[in-house]
Amino acid sequence: MAKTGKKRKNEAKRKYTAKTADLHELYQLSVQSTEHELKFIEKAFKRHRSGSPTTLREDFCGTALFSCAWVESREDRKAVGVDISKETLDWGRLHNVAPIGAAAKRLTLIEDDVRTARPGKFDVINAMNFSYWIFDTRKGLREYFERVHAALEKGGMFVLDAYGGWESHQPMKEPRRIDAGFTYVWEQASFDPITSRVVNHIHFEFKDGSRLKRAFTYEWRFWSLSEIRELLLEAGFSDVVVYWDQSEDEDKEKYRPSETAENQPGWLAYIVALP
Repeated sequence: MAKTGKKRKNEAKRKYTAKTADLHELYQLSVQSTEHELKFIEKAFKRHRSGSPTTLREDFCGTALFSCAWVESREDRKAVGVDISKETLDWGRLHNVAPIGAAAKRLTLIEDDVRTARPGKFDVINAMNFSYWIFDTRKGLREYFERVHAALEKGGMFVLDAYGGWESHQPMKEPRRIDAGFTYVWEQASFDPITSRVVNHIHFEFKDGSRLKRAFTYEWRFWSLSEIRELLLEAGFSDVVVYWDQSEDEDKEKYRPSETAENQPGWLAYIVALP
């Protein structure tokens, strides 16, 4: 007899402890929302481009969860995921790629630097979860953007995200309960106002009282939206559109193209760059 979704959910809640939990699984459950991102990309492409996107390159793809969702969403879609971590890609091959069956034939994973030039052009390239902030100089980030620009189809689209707000410059911890049965904790450990260097950690806490401290650590440069827009234009993009959450309901999101916005304690935004 097949198990119900409710039973599987309860079983998942019981298994998460510091000793038994898998870090990549915890990250996917806490940080990634492939359904939401897929819908956003499709709507943005429809707004700014013609037709429907079929080819994707996911930079800093990690476990390739989004690439898998992309090729599963339609039978004519193909994806290339690029990440520098062999261990993370191998985990993704086992836990995300293998389960999607025949769709996996339309997905290629590459262990390499995202700046490495290679053949092929794409309808969409995305770099999510602030991963591109690893480039900590204007020259370095502009060069990455230039490589992306060269790899896009003429009618393609580059999608990124960013965060900010005055609380993003302050040391703080922000816990968030995850439905699967554990707590995700985002820690802003430090911010240097001279260099804009930040150090952030992700911790996990479990019902049995156990914890995984500093499960992930990020040391990168904090980039403002104005800096990102300027560098994308310098890299050759013809237009850069910021999508700002205009919803008045804290529990709902309504991202719309915006030229200006009121600052908030904390915000997330999408950026769509057009070649």
